[in-house]
Amino acid sequence: MQESTVVIVGGGPSGLAISALLTQNSISHVILEKEECNASLWRKNAYDRLNLHLASEFCSLPLMPHPPSGPTYLTKDQFIEYIDEYVDHFDIKPHYYRVVESAKYDEARNKWVVEAKNTLEGTLEVYGAKFLVIASGENSEGFIPNVSGLGKFEGEVVHSKYYKSGSKYKYKDVLVVGCGNSGMEIAYDLHNWGANTSIVIRNPLHVFTRDMIHTGMRLVQYFPVYIADTIITFLAKLKYGDLSEYGIYRPKDGPLYLKNITGKSAVIDVGTIEKIKEGAIKVVPSGIKKIEKKNVIFENGMEKEFDGIVFATGYKSVANEWLKDYKYALNEKGFPKNPFPKHWKGDHGLYCAGLARKGLFGVKKDAEAIAEDINQTLKLEN
Repeated sequence: MQESTVVIVGGGPSGLAISALLTQNSISHVILEKEECNASLWRKNAYDRLNLHLASEFCSLPLMPHPPSGPTYLTKDQFIEYIDEYVDHFDIKPHYYRVVESAKYDEARNKWVVEAKNTLEGTLEVYGAKFLVIASGENSEGFIPNVSGLGKFEGEVVHSKYYKSGSKYKYKDVLVVGCGNSGMEIAYDLHNWGANTSIVIRNPLHVFTRDMIHTGMRLVQYFPVYIADTIITFLAKLKYGDLSEYGIYRPKDGPLYLKNITGKSAVIDVGTIEKIKEGAIKVVPSGIKKIEKKNVIFENGMEKEFDGIVFATGYKSVANEWLKDYKYALNEKGFPKNPFPKHWKGDHGLYCAGLARKGLFGVKKDAEAIAEDINQTLKLEN
């Protein structure tokens, strides 16, 4: 058994951030990462035109802020460059090709026992640690809803996790299911590549420019959430007007309030709304009832043939599959069982980072809280 004080499962931004902070406090730890690289979601599963929607001041990891002279909004490549610098600076060395198969708490020895398969060598490795951090991310596995007839659909089906660009969909009829940030941006990208694009929008949603959200996040540092919400919603109404005639309705509650309560983000518009207003991107205000060959039948009775369907329907956490004692920190769906802001702390030295649906800003806060808690616990014991 390989012993260390902390085992971190996942080499994404959460795992890297905690590693940097533990290193600063000289706490021994190991990162187990299933892929061959760190931040694999960013490197391998982000679509080509992705830019960070939040200003860089809200997208840094602990101990290494972005320079004020740098760009306000980072591209995907700029963020990956930042991650590379971060890993070099703090000399972070994850164990790659390690797929964690089980982690359970050994009450007799007061420690976590983690079994990981080394997929490069085909061997099983066992790690022991006083603390275990789940940093495998909320976006670990794409979720596609169970739609009648989907398995026999004669076109192409792809989850947004594996969507790169709309280049191969020129002149094709494509349906996007899901109207969060990924769905709206993919619809825009498909249209730009010449696809005949439709998007399913069933639920109310807030739409803003990224500068409006930036304003809101700055305001909320000095004023109550409802004041920030009122101001940016007013700005959005001035810019976009009433979108209900296009099938888009605003929720009753404000965007920052909803983000805090439900974890659901407002849509940051990249140009999609203008295309919807022009009729270039069609809104379908109804869910899918069933699929027959290439024909998609909607719940409102509408039918249309499509060559492809992109599911931007979110992700599921897979931590519960390997974490045998998940009940110490997670609920049945693999998300924190404890309410925000103590969501990151479980029992018996179990922690979860980056699962609060707060983006990179939440990743930084979680990492700082977890590293500090581990540090204080060890100091008390010594």
